[in-house]
Amino acid sequence: MWFTSDNASGAAPEVMAAVTAANAGYARSYGADPFMDRARDQIREIFEAPEAAVYLVATGTVANALALSLLTPPWGAVFCHQHAHIAEDECGAPEFYMHGAKLALVHGAHGRMDPAALEAAIVKAKGGGVHGVQAAAVSITNVTEAGTVHSVAEVAALAGVARAHGLPVHLDGARFANALVATGATAAEMTWKAGVDVVSFGGTKNGCMGVEAVVIFDPAKAWEFELRRKRGGHLFSKHRFLSAQMVGYLEDGLWLRLAAHANAMGARLVRGLAQMPDVSLVHPAEANILFPEWGVGTHARLEAAGAAYYPFPAPMGRERARLVASWSTTEADVDQFLAALR
Repeated sequence: MWFTSDNASGAAPEVMAAVTAANAGYARSYGADPFMDRARDQIREIFEAPEAAVYLVATGTVANALALSLLTPPWGAVFCHQHAHIAEDECGAPEFYMHGAKLALVHGAHGRMDPAALEAAIVKAKGGGVHGVQAAAVSITNVTEAGTVHSVAEVAALAGVARAHGLPVHLDGARFANALVATGATAAEMTWKAGVDVVSFGGTKNGCMGVEAVVIFDPAKAWEFELRRKRGGHLFSKHRFLSAQMVGYLEDGLWLRLAAHANAMGARLVRGLAQMPDVSLVHPAEANILFPEWGVGTHARLEAAGAAYYPFPAPMGRERARLVASWSTTEADVDQFLAALR
């Protein structure tokens, strides 16, 4: 009954097998290994982007931070949802790698930026003249931190606002596979075809040991990214162990199957919770993350039964939690949790 996060799960056996295979013999370092060649080809094929620049790093935080540093000068502002991961859970890393650029927080229901609110925030920033940070980029999260999912049309609407003001767009795809499974969209439809310039393509939360790809659809920015990655201390020497993870993750559609299972377990939780009269959901649960609310004393009962999850702030007289299903969550895990909740 472990629902703290999908990064609490182990690595998928196929990913571990790929790493073990890569451990044999010798390979060139710093990304010159043949596994990286394969991973780059796989990602370009998945995104229908044969010219895309593809780089691997070990964490989602640095994937986001380095990607945004490509798009934003030190005097710039990156517009993102007020509860975006880059705003609340990365300890100022984006601002650090952007050399002081700011995050401009935009409102929107259930974790999704509202296009009208984004438009207003950009217009306001542009009116600040030399005294204010300059509008520089937009960052969209999919799956959102509220467990909701941006459709292709919603990504395109936000990117359209950005484009109208000449701003590039970044997509934080730590749970990108879950978003694709939830919407039925392709990787290309959800990114460059909708107006996204750079995507952080996650693997860690969906069955990898620790690897994320930064996919840059304008290859003219590739060399700058390489320099920023090296200067920031995130160019791995034994890079083949990042590359091999990504190869195993993408081979034969494993990444989508893992995400489909996580989403299905999230849906199973939702169905079970819907049958309980004292339980409600704070946000629509559209992928593998959900935020239930229930009566006081429920946390203690679930903890005593062995459930692990994160409590969240709640109104007086209620309790809230965040539950995250993963590729390795089983039906038995879900059913045991629901039985303990009754």
